[in-house]
Amino acid sequence: MIKTDSDGYLTDPADWSEEVARDMAEHEGIALTDEHWEALRYMRTYLEEKQVAPDARHVMKHLSETFGAGRNRLFELFPYGYVQQACKIAGMRRPRAWSTG
Repeated sequence: MIKTDSDGYLTDPADWSEEVARDMAEHEGIALTDEHWEALRYMRTYLEEKQVAPDARHVMKHLSETFGAGRNRLFELFPYGYVQQACKIAGMRRPRAWSTG
């Protein structure tokens, strides 16, 4: 059983897997596409390399470079927000404060 906090964020990001992401996305009402996976995998790689969750602007830039996506694409993929959905599905801990870039 994966432990989450009261808001549904993983308490230990190391518990994340793609299966966990699929379950969380389903709970959020999101059917994961290639663009979702690209964002989530980028976020996970960033976390592993830098030991901190990426700011939304880094994910936006990555999506732009990878898919030619516009600045708002991240919020189209995760309509309830970067912190509320993308960070949760990517297995990040809930940030205390956040800049959306």
